[in-house]
Amino acid sequence: MGGDDNSVGRRTAWAENSERLKRAATTEPGRLRIIGALLALLVVAFGAVTAWQMTDRSDAAEDVLHKSQPLTSDAADIYRALAEANTAASSAFLSGGQETPESRKRYEENITVAAEKLVTAANSAEPGSPSAKALTTLNTALPVYKGLVERARTYNRMGFPVGGAYLRYANQKMQDEMLVAAQNLYTQENNRLDADYDAAKPFPWAAIALGALALAALAAAQVREYRRTNRVLNHGLVAAAGATAVVLLWLVVGHGVARAELNKSYDHGVRSLKVLHNARIAALKARGNENLTLVSRGAETVDGKDKYNEAYLKEMTNLGTGLTLADRYADDSTGETPVRSARKSMDEWQSRHSAARSQDENGNYEQALNLVVGPTNTTGQSFDAVDKSLQTALAHEQSEFKLAATDGRDAFTGLPLGAGTLAVLGAAGAVLGIGRRLSEFR
Repeated sequence: MGGDDNSVGRRTAWAENSERLKRAATTEPGRLRIIGALLALLVVAFGAVTAWQMTDRSDAAEDVLHKSQPLTSDAADIYRALAEANTAASSAFLSGGQETPESRKRYEENITVAAEKLVTAANSAEPGSPSAKALTTLNTALPVYKGLVERARTYNRMGFPVGGAYLRYANQKMQDEMLVAAQNLYTQENNRLDADYDAAKPFPWAAIALGALALAALAAAQVREYRRTNRVLNHGLVAAAGATAVVLLWLVVGHGVARAELNKSYDHGVRSLKVLHNARIAALKARGNENLTLVSRGAETVDGKDKYNEAYLKEMTNLGTGLTLADRYADDSTGETPVRSARKSMDEWQSRHSAARSQDENGNYEQALNLVVGPTNTTGQSFDAVDKSLQTALAHEQSEFKLAATDGRDAFTGLPLGAGTLAVLGAAGAVLGIGRRLSEFR
């Protein structure tokens, strides 16, 4: 029985409190208190949601500038360094036992760059992610590849034909395992970059809607006061509306500027960088396959055609497509000039390659070799010219990206903190404005 009495007592207390609130809401002071509480809640909620959404977008823009895009470039550099090391190894092999210091240096430098970039990327990769798995594959395979190349070099200096077999095996490991892993890493980092852009650019509709609702509520409260008191302005409500309007305007303009600059950094930076990276990779793969055409001497065929020459032709097509897109995406002469220079060097490369293939197919191996890795007017010099032009274009597009992405990131500066501070001040103004009106009933 005692438990039932307590239950009834609790229900009675709840009912009494509810009745008290209802009675208070029927009086003007009670209604004013409710209005003041709702206005303060709306303004604070607007500030909180604005600060939250802008913090998320600011962090994503920061990641675009200092994490995902640099890591995407690092992934592309890893691929390029591995492919160029493989190309340098085959070029040195074609030189026979008289390996030049320059070719040896080029190979060693690219292996070093790849190793250093792998360390940098590993420090930023999430454990268990596809990127981490690709990095593990590369770190495991790199010393094995180096060992195969050293064996090929040793046997080649000794004049043993087995050196060519070791080099082809090293190339197979590079093409089928290492470059596949490097491509996966590059793809994953590109996806990460796109995700950061997607997180930084969406309109903050929730904050905008709350801001508009808060302004409408403050205006309605001001109109209500005017109708009841004939006073044109309530200073507290005006201050609250002013603070809310400033935050809303700052939000719309600041995010609009940030979005525009981030779009610019993508359209005039990232998009071109992707195309140029792919074109440079295609050029490196084409050069490696061109060298291996002479290393294998027709030992490997597909449908009766030289396997490596067919791969060369495929990559040269990819290079041409990439240069066409890069020229289309370039938005100034500084970006267009190196791309068009690369196109000219590519045409020269193809012409020299055709001459070398003609000599090789006619049994003139030494003449073909001279056209590929000789001292003058070689396909190797044409490749170097293509690569140098692409490197120049990449540097320009990287600077374009960094400038626009920095402007986009900076447009968010101060917005989360400023929105929160002004919202608190606005809520205080609303409470003080309503409090001033309440004081008249005492």
